[in-house]
Amino acid sequence: MTDAPARLETQELILNMGPQHPSTHGVLHLVLRTDGEIVTGVDPTIGYLHRCAEKIAEQVTYAQFVPYADRLDYLSGTNCDLGWCLAVERLAGIEVPERARWLRVIFAELNRIASHLIAFGCFGLDTGAFTPFLYAFRERELILDILEAYAGSRLTTHNVRIGGMPKDLEPALAAKIRAFLDAFAPKIRDYHELLSYNNIFIARTAGIGVLAPALAIDHGVTGPCLRASGLPFDLRTIEPYSGYERFQFEVPVGRDGTGVVGDCWNRYFVRIREMEESARIVRQALDGLPAGPVGPSGPRRPLKPPAGEVYVRSESPRGLLGFYIVSSGGERPARVKIRAPSFSNLSVLPALTRGVMLADLVAILGSLDIVLGEIDR
Repeated sequence: MTDAPARLETQELILNMGPQHPSTHGVLHLVLRTDGEIVTGVDPTIGYLHRCAEKIAEQVTYAQFVPYADRLDYLSGTNCDLGWCLAVERLAGIEVPERARWLRVIFAELNRIASHLIAFGCFGLDTGAFTPFLYAFRERELILDILEAYAGSRLTTHNVRIGGMPKDLEPALAAKIRAFLDAFAPKIRDYHELLSYNNIFIARTAGIGVLAPALAIDHGVTGPCLRASGLPFDLRTIEPYSGYERFQFEVPVGRDGTGVVGDCWNRYFVRIREMEESARIVRQALDGLPAGPVGPSGPRRPLKPPAGEVYVRSESPRGLLGFYIVSSGGERPARVKIRAPSFSNLSVLPALTRGVMLADLVAILGSLDIVLGEIDR
């Protein structure tokens, strides 16, 4: 009688990923529990970038907080500024000139393209492809040139004001935007050749991190991450603001094709399609830009909204961005609460990564496209 073979024993290993790991997309700390190469648990630890934005909002005037808003999601500052201004304007009953509303759409959609370009390039890095990162920054630089020509800054673009816009769109800058749109359209084909239909990229992302619609809703997931799961939830069409109801565009959703609905590949591909639709919106806005003023009317005086509260949500590149403001009738908000889409999108990570390979964890996290600035606030 021979002895039974020795039983192979395994031991759970605790790994710290971040907060300085390049694949954590900022100062995110992930405490991983692994059994060999299999992830058995993920505990996201946040707060390394906490800047007390909500409390700062309660210590400054409504107008003074606008530059702070574009530092929440620093990759889409225009969209954050727009969300704050929409909330204040509804609270104070301010009417925005039609031309200013359309200019807001132009710059918000250009910023959406710039943000999605970062998602495209960094996701390529996460999955082992360096070239897409260079391509993404090449096109993004052109958008930043446009934003700088209008607002004077490239990243934290303070180009939206309560009640309107700081200045009109000059013909030379409008021509520069059109030139970018013409040059950008064929670049999408390059992205498809580099990543979308690359066999290695498909193997790394298709069928990985499948997010079921019910799970997404339970965790408050919004934006491209939710639409990749097949749900066409986009506030620009469901609750139009700034004149979005005037424009013709599609809401890309996940599909059964190269990937599985709700997987990493679809979360990537929805953003590629959204860049095409954003360019379509910008072109329509330029073609139909109405005449008229762009700034707030009447004499400038400290803004004192009537006592009350308001909650306004808008569609940022990462999803549903909400601002809750309580006014006591003074020059400063009495209470501010910010609903950050990246915070909710990150919350689903433990459920998505249980039982996956360690390498797949990096792809899943990258596909969520989080920004820690708005998570930590």
